[in-house]
Amino acid sequence: MNCREKSPWIVHFNCNSCNGCDIEFLACLTPIYDVERFGIVHVGNPKHADILVVSGAVNHRNVRVLKNVYEQMPSPKAVVALGACGATGGIMADCYNVLGGVNQVIPVDVLVPGCPPRPEAIMDGILQAARLLNVHQKDRHAGAEVRLTLQPVSEPEKV
Repeated sequence: MNCREKSPWIVHFNCNSCNGCDIEFLACLTPIYDVERFGIVHVGNPKHADILVVSGAVNHRNVRVLKNVYEQMPSPKAVVALGACGATGGIMADCYNVLGGVNQVIPVDVLVPGCPPRPEAIMDGILQAARLLNVHQKDRHAGAEVRLTLQPVSEPEKV
Protein backbone atom coordinates (compact mmCIF):
# COMPACT_ATOMS: atom_id res chain seq x y z
CA MET A 1 0.00 0.00 0.00
CA ASN A 2 1.38 3.40 -0.90
CA CYS A 3 0.46 7.03 -0.40
CA ARG A 4 -1.43 7.19 -3.71
CA GLU A 5 -3.92 4.60 -2.48
CA LYS A 6 -4.39 6.22 0.93
CA SER A 7 -4.39 9.84 -0.23
CA PRO A 8 -5.05 10.22 -3.97
CA TRP A 9 -5.19 13.69 -5.42
CA ILE A 10 -7.89 14.21 -8.01
CA VAL A 11 -8.55 16.76 -10.71
CA HIS A 12 -11.96 17.18 -12.34
CA PHE A 13 -12.55 18.00 -16.01
CA ASN A 14 -15.98 18.73 -17.50
CA CYS A 15 -16.05 17.87 -21.20
CA ASN A 16 -19.57 18.63 -22.34
CA SER A 17 -22.31 17.91 -19.88
CA CYS A 18 -25.61 19.09 -18.46
CA ASN A 19 -23.71 19.62 -15.16
CA GLY A 20 -25.71 16.95 -13.32
CA CYS A 21 -22.56 14.88 -12.76
CA ASP A 22 -20.63 18.01 -11.79
CA ILE A 23 -23.17 18.90 -9.10
CA GLU A 24 -23.00 15.37 -7.69
CA PHE A 25 -19.18 15.49 -7.82
CA LEU A 26 -19.19 18.77 -5.93
CA ALA A 27 -21.54 17.21 -3.36
CA CYS A 28 -18.72 14.77 -2.59
CA LEU A 29 -16.61 17.71 -1.44
CA THR A 30 -19.23 19.09 0.97
CA PRO A 31 -19.38 18.21 4.69
CA ILE A 32 -22.34 15.88 4.08
CA TYR A 33 -20.27 13.35 2.11
CA ASP A 34 -16.77 14.67 3.00
CA VAL A 35 -14.59 12.78 0.53
CA GLU A 36 -11.52 14.19 2.31
CA ARG A 37 -12.14 11.78 5.21
CA PHE A 38 -10.73 9.12 2.87
CA GLY A 39 -7.64 11.25 2.22
CA ILE A 40 -8.86 12.32 -1.22
CA VAL A 41 -7.75 15.84 -2.09
CA HIS A 42 -9.24 17.86 -4.95
CA VAL A 43 -6.53 19.86 -6.74
CA GLY A 44 -6.75 22.38 -9.55
CA ASN A 45 -3.59 21.42 -11.40
CA PRO A 46 -3.30 18.15 -13.37
CA LYS A 47 0.47 18.13 -12.73
CA HIS A 48 -0.30 17.37 -9.07
CA ALA A 49 -3.12 14.85 -9.64
CA ASP A 50 -3.14 11.06 -9.51
CA ILE A 51 -6.72 10.59 -10.73
CA LEU A 52 -8.58 12.43 -13.49
CA VAL A 53 -12.36 12.56 -12.99
CA VAL A 54 -14.13 13.36 -16.28
CA SER A 55 -17.79 14.23 -16.71
CA GLY A 56 -19.67 14.65 -19.97
CA ALA A 57 -19.30 13.47 -23.53
CA VAL A 58 -16.23 14.30 -25.57
CA ASN A 59 -16.75 16.61 -28.52
CA HIS A 60 -14.52 18.04 -31.25
CA ARG A 61 -13.89 21.27 -29.33
CA ASN A 62 -12.64 19.72 -26.10
CA VAL A 63 -10.80 16.60 -27.30
CA ARG A 64 -7.44 18.42 -27.53
CA VAL A 65 -7.83 19.93 -24.05
CA LEU A 66 -8.81 16.58 -22.50
CA LYS A 67 -5.73 14.91 -24.03
CA ASN A 68 -3.57 17.78 -22.82
CA VAL A 69 -4.87 17.52 -19.23
CA TYR A 70 -4.33 13.73 -19.27
CA GLU A 71 -0.78 14.03 -20.62
CA GLN A 72 0.15 16.60 -17.96
CA MET A 73 -0.59 14.13 -15.17
CA PRO A 74 2.39 12.18 -13.80
CA SER A 75 2.42 8.38 -14.05
CA PRO A 76 0.96 6.23 -12.67
CA LYS A 77 -2.44 7.80 -13.22
CA ALA A 78 -6.04 6.69 -13.44
CA VAL A 79 -9.15 8.03 -15.15
CA VAL A 80 -12.68 7.90 -13.76
CA ALA A 81 -15.54 8.58 -16.21
CA LEU A 82 -18.73 9.85 -14.61
CA GLY A 83 -22.22 9.03 -15.80
CA ALA A 84 -23.80 7.87 -19.01
CA CYS A 85 -22.27 10.70 -21.01
CA GLY A 86 -18.76 9.88 -19.80
CA ALA A 87 -19.30 6.23 -20.72
CA THR A 88 -20.97 6.41 -24.13
CA GLY A 89 -21.87 10.00 -24.90
CA GLY A 90 -25.25 9.49 -23.23
CA ILE A 91 -28.21 11.43 -24.54
CA MET A 92 -25.87 13.51 -26.71
CA ALA A 93 -24.18 10.50 -28.39
CA ASP A 94 -25.95 11.03 -31.73
CA CYS A 95 -25.14 14.75 -31.99
CA TYR A 96 -22.99 15.72 -34.95
CA ASN A 97 -20.22 17.19 -32.79
CA VAL A 98 -19.97 14.42 -30.16
CA LEU A 99 -17.21 11.81 -30.44
CA GLY A 100 -18.67 9.63 -27.68
CA GLY A 101 -17.48 8.65 -24.22
CA VAL A 102 -14.17 9.49 -22.61
CA ASN A 103 -12.69 6.12 -23.63
CA GLN A 104 -12.76 7.29 -27.27
CA VAL A 105 -9.92 9.69 -26.45
CA ILE A 106 -8.05 8.50 -23.33
CA PRO A 107 -7.99 5.17 -21.47
CA VAL A 108 -10.70 4.91 -18.80
CA ASP A 109 -9.95 2.83 -15.71
CA VAL A 110 -13.20 3.18 -13.74
CA LEU A 111 -16.69 3.86 -15.01
CA VAL A 112 -19.27 5.25 -12.58
CA PRO A 113 -22.72 4.64 -14.09
CA GLY A 114 -25.79 6.77 -13.58
CA CYS A 115 -27.46 9.89 -14.90
CA PRO A 116 -26.23 11.46 -12.74
CA PRO A 117 -24.34 9.05 -10.50
CA ARG A 118 -24.89 9.42 -6.77
CA PRO A 119 -22.08 10.93 -4.67
CA GLU A 120 -21.58 7.59 -2.87
CA ALA A 121 -20.98 5.88 -6.23
CA ILE A 122 -18.56 8.62 -7.30
CA MET A 123 -16.57 8.25 -4.08
CA ASP A 124 -16.53 4.46 -4.53
CA GLY A 125 -15.24 4.90 -8.09
CA ILE A 126 -12.46 7.22 -6.95
CA LEU A 127 -11.42 4.79 -4.21
CA GLN A 128 -11.46 1.95 -6.75
CA ALA A 129 -9.20 4.02 -9.03
CA ALA A 130 -6.85 4.63 -6.08
CA ARG A 131 -6.55 0.87 -5.54
CA LEU A 132 -5.76 0.45 -9.25
CA LEU A 133 -2.97 3.03 -8.90
CA ASN A 134 -1.35 0.85 -6.26
CA VAL A 135 -1.46 -2.22 -8.53
CA HIS A 136 -0.17 -0.15 -11.45
CA GLN A 137 2.74 1.17 -9.35
CA LYS A 138 3.80 -2.33 -8.22
CA ASP A 139 3.70 -3.75 -11.75
CA ARG A 140 5.57 -0.75 -13.12
CA HIS A 141 8.43 -1.34 -10.68
CA ALA A 142 8.50 -5.00 -11.70
CA GLY A 143 9.00 -3.94 -15.33
CA ALA A 144 5.65 -5.25 -16.57
CA GLU A 145 3.41 -3.21 -18.80
CA VAL A 146 0.06 -2.69 -17.13
CA ARG A 147 -3.23 -2.20 -18.90
CA LEU A 148 -5.96 -1.40 -16.44
CA THR A 149 -9.40 -2.66 -17.34
CA LEU A 150 -12.72 -0.90 -17.15
CA GLN A 151 -14.24 -1.51 -13.73
CA PRO A 152 -17.93 -0.57 -13.51
CA VAL A 153 -19.05 0.62 -10.11
CA SER A 154 -22.50 -0.46 -9.00
CA GLU A 155 -25.04 1.97 -7.59
CA PRO A 156 -25.24 1.76 -3.80
CA GLU A 157 -28.25 0.00 -2.33
CA LYS A 158 -30.95 2.26 -0.94
CA VAL A 159 -31.41 1.85 2.78
